[in-house]
Amino acid sequence: MLHLIPAALHRALLRTAHRLRKHWFRLAKPRTSGVTVIALDEDGRVFLVRHSYGSGKWSLPGGGLGRGEDPHACAHREMREELGCALEQVELAVQFEETLHGARHRAFVFTARFIGEPLIDGREIIDGGWFALDALPPDLVRFATYRLRLAFPRALQQR
Repeated sequence: MLHLIPAALHRALLRTAHRLRKHWFRLAKPRTSGVTVIALDEDGRVFLVRHSYGSGKWSLPGGGLGRGEDPHACAHREMREELGCALEQVELAVQFEETLHGARHRAFVFTARFIGEPLIDGREIIDGGWFALDALPPDLVRFATYRLRLAFPRALQQR
């Protein structure tokens, strides 16, 4: 259905929705939950993405948990939606509470491997790539660095 909308319009709508959601979080302070997937390849590299909305910096893929949705199922759904691939060896690495745009947020961070190669459709995700844990890009969003540090404390001591 969403592919009936031209990609440029889709990206503009995502940017608008992201700004509105941030304002809503600050005003209403809803309790939210979401997943982050740290996908590793056979060489121990992590897959990072750039979203079409937000800061434009490198980040980890993931998304919001639906009402009553299991976090593990959400991780699988988000990777199918965002990157067109399935997951294997999915493990919960860490779970914690944080503040996201002024609202309380429960984060579930999973490690996994992709089945197949991730696809960048140029809509929600505009770029993606594999990075060694000791050679992460300098423009990595802070929350991604924090999640990677929690999941791999020894590998990211200097970052």
